[in-house]
Amino acid sequence: MKGNTVMEIYKYPTHEEWASIISRPETSSENLDESVGRILEEVKAYGDDAVKKYEKMFDHVSLSSLRVCVDEIDEAVAQISKELYDALIMAYNNIYKFHAAQHIPIRKIETQPGITCWQKSVPIEKVGLYVPGGTAPLFSTVLMLATPAKISGCSEIVLCTPPSADGKINPAILAAAKIAGVNNIFKIGGVQAIGAMAYGTESVPKVYKIFGPGNRYVMTAKQQVSLHDVAIDMPAGPSEVCIISDDSSNPAYIAADLLSQAEHGIDSQVMLITTSEKTLAYVQKEINIQLKRLPRREIAAESLSKSKLIVVKNTEEAIGLSNTYAPEHLIITTSDSEALAEKVINAGSVFIGNYACESAGDYASGTNHTLPTHGYATAYSGVNLDSFNRKITFQHITAEGIRNIGRTVEIMAENEQLYAHKNAMTLRLNGI
Repeated sequence: MKGNTVMEIYKYPTHEEWASIISRPETSSENLDESVGRILEEVKAYGDDAVKKYEKMFDHVSLSSLRVCVDEIDEAVAQISKELYDALIMAYNNIYKFHAAQHIPIRKIETQPGITCWQKSVPIEKVGLYVPGGTAPLFSTVLMLATPAKISGCSEIVLCTPPSADGKINPAILAAAKIAGVNNIFKIGGVQAIGAMAYGTESVPKVYKIFGPGNRYVMTAKQQVSLHDVAIDMPAGPSEVCIISDDSSNPAYIAADLLSQAEHGIDSQVMLITTSEKTLAYVQKEINIQLKRLPRREIAAESLSKSKLIVVKNTEEAIGLSNTYAPEHLIITTSDSEALAEKVINAGSVFIGNYACESAGDYASGTNHTLPTHGYATAYSGVNLDSFNRKITFQHITAEGIRNIGRTVEIMAENEQLYAHKNAMTLRLNGI
């Protein structure tokens, strides 16, 4: 790696400049939409045959069967090191503990005497999990998606992940699936995996909601199938991190966190907002020192070339800029980090203090790493227990309840000119 990585620096920008600073790069999607749509239509029409065709085309593998058999799962568990297996167990236990605590007890509320209302969480029966493979097989994503799905009680969990050219799945992915209790696994990647889960094929069951990250082809496929056929966890773009720092922050830690995000891919988003020019200068030096040691340094360097390093007047301005950006990951390392975290309005997941690195949340602290990107944190939550449930409301009304709200309902229905609605209540009022 020659020379130093050049990053965009903004010093004390005005509020009017914020919009251009936080803008995400836009990519043309016309040809992408068309290509993805064509693959989805083939999968919908021809099922397994189309899936196998595209597996051969994109993953360079000829498959006789799409399903992963039990022997393959057991073999994978035996292949991984005890050290990795133990790490998966610890991560699973923490993820399980955090998500299990999200259960909300049912509370029955009497809104009027004789009228009782309540809400119940009911698991989505059939869910599909997509786990990327490729250069960085995300076995951690298996734990992040399968664990809350199992806790929720989803009766059918389908997992799709791309095979390598030898027709096998990364052993750590299969080991994580076994630990999380998922065995309905298919060797399918990319757009064809999304299509298979959305429409169902001879081998792959149709699901009601699809979860999981992926490249822009996968994300486009998820958005297309969500229009008519199946729900998805959230729209998403490239992964991103924003760090807020001051004089008290550790520049080496900041650089490491920026690089850990940048190595995801060349389109990853990296932003540092600091109140300290001195910290900014140290961070730049640390980035160039640490970058040279990374195996994925070419990827990280390209991502960093589009990064934003911003100096602001104070932490109030810093949190204001961050809330406007609405990052997927937000790391706050200032001396007042806990107080500043209380002011977060828009973010996928927040990491507080010098020791709270994004890597902890990505793997093993317990929180979920499937988070809204591309500014969607203004309206979407990250994956949680509720993501795998529907909320169904119930009400029980007695004759006393009808007497208490009957006339109110009649008046409102009549004024909306919905006389059948009024009549349904009038009949009951006259009958008690």
